[in-house]
Formats: sequence, C-alpha cells, structure tokens
Amino acid sequence: MVRAVQAGFAKYFPDRKAILVNSDGGSKDGTMDVVEKLVIEDFQPFLISQRENLLSKIVTPYHGIPGKGSAFRTIFQVAKELKVKACAVVDSDLRSITPEWIDLLIRPVLDRDFDFVSPYYLRHKYDGTITNSIVYPVTRALYGKHIRQPIGGDFGFSGRLAEFYLTKDVWESDVARFGIDIWMTTTAVANDFKVCQSFLGAKIHAAKDPSSDLSAMLTQVVSALFMLMEEYPDKWKAVRATDPVPLFGFQFSVGLEPIKVNLERMISMFRLGITELGAILQEIVSPETFAGLEEAAKGSAFSLSDELWSRLIFDYALACHRKTMSAAHILKTLTPLYLGKVASLVQDMAESSADEVEARLEDLCGAYEKLKPYLIEKWQ
Repeated sequence: MVRAVQAGFAKYFPDRKAILVNSDGGSKDGTMDVVEKLVIEDFQPFLISQRENLLSKIVTPYHGIPGKGSAFRTIFQVAKELKVKACAVVDSDLRSITPEWIDLLIRPVLDRDFDFVSPYYLRHKYDGTITNSIVYPVTRALYGKHIRQPIGGDFGFSGRLAEFYLTKDVWESDVARFGIDIWMTTTAVANDFKVCQSFLGAKIHAAKDPSSDLSAMLTQVVSALFMLMEEYPDKWKAVRATDPVPLFGFQFSVGLEPIKVNLERMISMFRLGITELGAILQEIVSPETFAGLEEAAKGSAFSLSDELWSRLIFDYALACHRKTMSAAHILKTLTPLYLGKVASLVQDMAESSADEVEARLEDLCGAYEKLKPYLIEKWQ
C-alpha cells in the first residue's frame, strides 16, 4: 500500500507537494517502521522519471477514543494545519490498490472542484453484504444520491471539507470508534458538498463469509446510520427523488476472489432468531412486518421479499427513534434477520453475472424508495 501511494504521487502529481500520513493507534506489528523506512529507490519499473523530491511522511499516534474515527480526525487536523487542497484516505489492508487510485481519489478535487470522492469498485457478489442490503439502499433512499459504496473505506476530499468535519461535535461519540465512513459520506451529502465517485477496479482485502460473526460490525454501522437520521431529519424528509452522481475513471471487468457462504447456517440462524426473539421483535417491528417474518421462517422455500426487508429496516430505525428500548438491545436482535436477507439474496444471485447482481440490487433500492413515505409518516 505504501509503495502504491508513493508511485501514485510520483506519477500523477510530480509537481505537487505531497505528504503521506500514517495515523497509528499504537499497533505492535511494525506498521510505523514500514511507513517510515520504505522508500522506492528506483521508479523506472513504474515508467516514472526519477524524482528528486521524495514523498514526505508523517508517522504519528492518534489520541482520544481508540478507533478508526479518531485516526481520521488526526488526518483532518493535519490537513487543516497544512492547508491542503486535496486529501485521500485508504484502508491499510488493501491488496488491490494501484498508483492510479491516488489519481482517481484526488484529481476530481484538484481539477473539478469536488469536495468528496467516494470509491466505486467491483466486489464479489457475496462481499459487502451490509452495504448491499442496508447501507447503500437506505442512504440512497434518504439523501437522494446513488453513492454505491458509502462505507467503502477509501475516500478523497477537499481541505475545505476536512475543516468542516473538524467542526462537528462527534469525536467523543461512537463515530470516533466506528461509523466514520458512513458519517463522512452522509455529512458531505447532507451539507450540500459537491460529491462524485471514482471507479477503482477491484477491492480485494480480508473479506469474510457473511455467515461468520459480523454482528459487531452490523450493529456499529447501522447504529451510525440511524444516528445520522436523527441529525438530519429535515434534510432526508425533503428528498423526494434519487439521482446518480458523476462517476470518473475507466470502467472494466475484473476477476474477483470467490467467497464461500454457508447458506444453510444463515437460514437456520434466521429461523432460530424468530423463535427465540419473537417477543422482543414484536416490540420493535410492526405487526405486519412480524407476520411476514413468521411466514418466511415457516416456509419450505425460504425467501425474504424486498418490501418486507425494507419495511423491517425502517421499523428498526423507528424503534430506535422512539427509544422503544435501548438502541444496543434493539440492534442486537437484527443479526439473525440480516442473515436471513443475505441468504435470500444469495439464493437469488447464485447464477447471476455482475450486471445482473447490480440489477437485482436496483430492485432492492426501489423497494426502500417506495416505502420511504411509510418511514416519514411513522417518524412524526
């Protein structure tokens, strides 16, 4: 990752002053040493002229609540102090990053005056299931922008937006621990900053089987999503249509590493959840939604419709809004239901191509958008 960033700045921004910041949480795996010491001695293999001025580096521990959000806050502060024009953040576990990513995340800010660049990459159809089933369609329905990867982890942004992020009073909240990705995306959109996407090809990192224990991540992401709904109700209630946002970069097909899923385990956990959590679920979701869940659990041909799933997620948002019980208790019950929807999507997409998967997710987004009036009415 460090080599790709160095090569990216050398190739695409040879006349710009650039700084690589490693905002480190005190890791003991040698990360800081790698960032400090790794220098590309010879740029010729990358077809890049040798640079006299090498990339500057800042390796610093971050302070405050441990988490990705606190690490990003340090980067925002560095950007403010240095009065940067454009900045990008990338996940450290990437195995598919190329020097072109640096250009695609930063140039829309420098040359086209965009404030926020969201990643658009191809992932295996069973990867990114929290994004596909909840975060993308909910964000799109609420705020009206087709931002395909709102929690992608790799973003570009302007110095102006970095300063704005620092003015928000969230750094002692859960955003500092987790939820920074969806917070950055939503904050940019809800405050009318100019947003776009850049096509980055494949995202290959440490992917997980969706049937494995993703409950903590699910709870964290959905909690942040619902928290933002509380902050911007006037904004999302006023949105009546959704629109694409500009997409930069040359789009191409890529080979993706396969992900194995345990379909039977996901369906079994869904059915067990309906049985064991039934009394609590009836306090969280509407009678109509609960009846649909019971019917799905009893059916021999398992399926969760898009309409049922969309209404369920909106019911969960409403339960958190009304404080039916603590948000932590509410969201802990979501995991088996989420696994049921993932299982249903896996069945639907088993023989689907990449384009067919996107068409299937377009249908899911449409279901959320159709049910948005239900959410607005009940939110009162």
